[in-house]
Amino acid sequence: MAYTGEVSPGGPSDVRELGRATIRKMAVSEMHNNVYLVTCTATGEQLMVDAADDPARCLALVEEGTGRLDHLVTTHQHWDHVRALEDVARATGARTYAGADDADALPLDPDVRLRQGDTVRVGELVLDVVHLRGHTPGSVALAWHDPDGVTHLFTGDTLFPGGVGNTKRPEQSFEALFADVTERLFAVYDDDTWFYPGHGGDSTIGAERPHLDEWRERGW
Repeated sequence: MAYTGEVSPGGPSDVRELGRATIRKMAVSEMHNNVYLVTCTATGEQLMVDAADDPARCLALVEEGTGRLDHLVTTHQHWDHVRALEDVARATGARTYAGADDADALPLDPDVRLRQGDTVRVGELVLDVVHLRGHTPGSVALAWHDPDGVTHLFTGDTLFPGGVGNTKRPEQSFEALFADVTERLFAVYDDDTWFYPGHGGDSTIGAERPHLDEWRERGW
């Protein structure tokens, strides 16, 4: 597999061809935010996960695919994940989505407020919505099960290689986030599930599962 998931701001996107879908990943900003573009091979519909920064680069990523953007999901409300949201939504006319409990904090009112168990359809692709509390009240992950392969999980800032997302602020809760991640991700998805976080490199559920007790003990 040519895809590595290693990208850097200003550098090229990394592309993963999956038959029914193509996943493109790029990094933007001094925060090294990841932006993802999921393309339905059959229909050309596209979904962006987190228009984090650099509207021109986000729009160029859309052009790397089919040139259209139908859906734009924001995984959570934090400023570094929404800086290009308004510009990209305006330029493309994409339908916007965010977790219901984060929606009011965004720079625009999303068209769809997502809750646990919802789905987002991108052409022939159906992505499940997973609500994960603790990093922000309304953080959401998206999961697409490839019938020809593994599940692909976009986790925002809730799960990274090496641990769950930051919970050091007073309004955050490690206990809530760890509980949701273990119950709604690790208890549901197979070890070969590949996850794509909001910053940095990718990992799999199986690679991280042996470390859950360690994360619980250290509290982050």
